[in-house]
Amino acid sequence: MDNSQTSQLAQYIPILFLLAAAVGFAGGTLLVSILLGKYAKSSKAKDAAYECGKDPIGDGSSRFSVKFYLVAMLFILFDIEVVFMYPWAVVYRDMLAEHATRNLALGSMVSFLGILFAGYIYAVKKKALDWKT
Repeated sequence: MDNSQTSQLAQYIPILFLLAAAVGFAGGTLLVSILLGKYAKSSKAKDAAYECGKDPIGDGSSRFSVKFYLVAMLFILFDIEVVFMYPWAVVYRDMLAEHATRNLALGSMVSFLGILFAGYIYAVKKKALDWKT
């Protein structure tokens, strides 16, 4: 191996250290958990399954209302809106400096917000955000 290949391989040494630290931490945590778990007092309540504060009684796969999924999709919709608006707002001042893209930049965001606002009005009219129905 020549000197350039040796220096390129040397660049991977920090990655190997990071990998060794990650594996060591995961293995060490498991080992300490196993060792300390042998000395812990056990009871029926401690050994029972714990699921979000609810007693594990009944069917494991309960059905959710369609309203739950509607609200989840609306959250995703408005979350994506923010994801698209932030980069646009960051470069908007630079787009204003260019005369050719000035109207295009504002028009594209206004049309995007208009479509999302129409979807929001539709969701409100269909009472998708009303929790009591």
